[in-house]
Amino acid sequence: MTIPRLPLRDELFLLGHDDDTGSLHIHRHALALGLAGAVLIDLFLAGRITLDPNDDRPAGERWLRLHTDQPVGDLIADAALAAIRYGRGAPPVRVFLRGFADDLYERARAGLVAAGILRQVTRRRLGGLARTDTHLATDTKWAVVARARLRYVTHGREQPDNHTAALAGLVATLGLTSHLYLDDDTTALTARLKAIAEQHHRSVRDLTAAVDAAVGDLATAAYR
Repeated sequence: MTIPRLPLRDELFLLGHDDDTGSLHIHRHALALGLAGAVLIDLFLAGRITLDPNDDRPAGERWLRLHTDQPVGDLIADAALAAIRYGRGAPPVRVFLRGFADDLYERARAGLVAAGILRQVTRRRLGGLARTDTHLATDTKWAVVARARLRYVTHGREQPDNHTAALAGLVATLGLTSHLYLDDDTTALTARLKAIAEQHHRSVRDLTAAVDAAVGDLATAAYR
């Protein structure tokens, strides 16, 4: 049976968490910025948005433009289209990422729960006095399939399509390489993932670079 492919943001959400405990591998806000970038990449690959053609402007400062506002049929993706359409002027990518990421982690998680891919689990410690709520995958196949695609392309067993190349770039950018559970050297594997991403659309590379810059802004703000 063929397993349907999830949106890029959903695969990234699952790879950003431990399969067994549901705990985050990276800071929640950093993952949210990655999710926002994944939404934009999916919209670009679906032909809904473009980036302005100014090659001299840094990736995060390039403007988002609608190619068509035809709905995708996905609540989060269509919300992003609406935000671009009704926002004040054409938003720079980095500005959009920061704004759209604000509550995106919770919205992405809620969407996965509604789809039956995640379930809320309550755990009790200290004789039942301490309660912790977490979310676990109802079936690990979703994350396993995403990791398997990355494994195949990094080992040269498959040619990466645009979706998988974009996932490779986001995983490398967010520092999730070590959580793919591959036996490869993390530094070498990260370099291979970035090389795969570099072979595909310039605009996807620029969106990924904007995510990297926005995460860097987050890290800088933490030390101010």
